[in-house]
Amino acid sequence: MEKLLVRAPINEENRSKLNDLFDEVVYEPWTDSGERYYEQEMIACLLREKPDALITELDVINENVLKEYSDLKFIGDCRASPENIDVKACDKYNIPVLCTPARNANAVAEMWLGSLIAFERNLVDSVNWVKERKWKEGTTPYYLWMGNEIYKKKIGFVGFGAVARNIAQLLQGFDVEIAYYDPFVEDVEKCQKVELEEIFSNSDYVTVHLPVNAKTKRMIDEKLLSLMKPESVFINSSRSAVVENDRLYELVSSKKIRGAILDVLDTEPPTAKDAGIADIPNILLTPHIYGASHQVVDHQSEIITRSIIDYLNKNKPAHQLVGDR
Repeated sequence: MEKLLVRAPINEENRSKLNDLFDEVVYEPWTDSGERYYEQEMIACLLREKPDALITELDVINENVLKEYSDLKFIGDCRASPENIDVKACDKYNIPVLCTPARNANAVAEMWLGSLIAFERNLVDSVNWVKERKWKEGTTPYYLWMGNEIYKKKIGFVGFGAVARNIAQLLQGFDVEIAYYDPFVEDVEKCQKVELEEIFSNSDYVTVHLPVNAKTKRMIDEKLLSLMKPESVFINSSRSAVVENDRLYELVSSKKIRGAILDVLDTEPPTAKDAGIADIPNILLTPHIYGASHQVVDHQSEIITRSIIDYLNKNKPAHQLVGDR
């Protein structure tokens, strides 16, 4: 194949492999400029470079883009699932889409565990307490900031893809009980497969790991949330759109559940309304950074390069390859 346009960050080792596969590789990752290409910018880029194949990460590829330029033999998307790409339009033009399943599964899993410990042990508030010079003679921080252990708790997963399974593996050392709901996953060792309602009614921590689609949008509704125990904590590091968030915030604000740990919002950057969620006591809110580790570039570089090699060697079928959640 002649020309590859790379719009995603790829490490040097795998760029070298791609250089061996193509006559010409144009490496212009969006991270160099910080600019994500939307429809018109993407059309202009493709018409200018005229590549035979494309690797992207954030750029928008929709039917209008493909109407203007459809000479791609495949698109490699450095995402677990191609949310920036209109897959139906690619099918229409017979352009396979290769993804990078589980590229940030380890990064999200480590951050999930760190956030849970930070929440339960009052890490953020206690650090700020020290920074604000409130640790003075006569104070008793040992009792003031006493928190909870994860040890022996019941943890329920809604969705049990790559990220969730990585978290479950990290949790083995805490001697927790792990249950999961996922109609697409069979029996997993040391984990109990249960119905969705049981996850919410029986878990100390309910953690959501779902993609957004027609079936999952607002799937975590008021009925399910109302099943949660008063001492339980809700965790969402996947997608905000799968939860009826107004109801969740009400439950936390009224202390009908103990708290929530969130890395995603309905609007990002947040509107004034969503920004105020951070002020609700017992909500730990981070700005969609669970998957943001420096090592993710290495993971996605290896996965996408291997997928391209397999595709070019015809070891994979010439159709859409969608990543794990």
